[in-house]
Amino acid sequence: MKDLYSIQEFSRISGIDATVLRYWDDIGIFSPINRNPENNYRYYSIAQLLALNFVSTMSDLGIPLKTIAELREERNPEEILRILEKREKELDMELRTLRLRSSVIHARQELIRKGLKADETKISIEYIEEKALIMWPRNEYQEDETFIDALATFSNQSKEHHVNLSFPVGGYWDSLEAYQEAVLRPTDFFSIDPVGRNTMKEGDYLVGYTRGYYGNMGDLPERMASYLKENSLVASGPLYLFYLHEETCTEDPLQYLAQACIAISTA
Repeated sequence: MKDLYSIQEFSRISGIDATVLRYWDDIGIFSPINRNPENNYRYYSIAQLLALNFVSTMSDLGIPLKTIAELREERNPEEILRILEKREKELDMELRTLRLRSSVIHARQELIRKGLKADETKISIEYIEEKALIMWPRNEYQEDETFIDALATFSNQSKEHHVNLSFPVGGYWDSLEAYQEAVLRPTDFFSIDPVGRNTMKEGDYLVGYTRGYYGNMGDLPERMASYLKENSLVASGPLYLFYLHEETCTEDPLQYLAQACIAISTA
């Protein structure tokens, strides 16, 4: 066994990239045992693998390099335990954030994919699985206020109600009649949030689509009512409006795509 190893040789033995070894040397947390004064080449000994294991382990755990440098020469089990406990708490917070982001991504992907497959010309019956929602407080409209005014008002209060606006937001009307009478004034808003205690129940729903800016329903309410009458169906329960495509995936408000759903039963 050789006494000294070049940085490339030591890199192969240790599994630590030579670029990382150079960087750790430059910042003073792990340096070679010897350096050739003529060419400045770095040389390491096998005995240094023990010190390297400490540095690489702490680095892999995301311990700050400044902390590693402070501990390199003087450490004890109590101090390492304290640092690991602190890092565990930090990782728990990071995991919560990652899980939340993953949930937002999942919710938005589902809506976008549904929108890409939607036949906008059709009114149809679709089976919809149960969906967890967070229902927002009832909207209170002033004389000339509409959808956007109520949404803006609540957005300013979202933190107070523990609502994450990164999740998709939809509109809710108590009935098809309420929707027809006030398409610009949902009685409530909701978030599609997996931690929500409210649910959109699974079942068969009358489904229709419309394009346009928030609140622009076109002739969708009339088309849905006509479909019910022609097929001897009865709308039973609230109407949910999901924006499948909105500002997060298109710059043109005229291309926003909404899906209206209401549970049905036979007449």
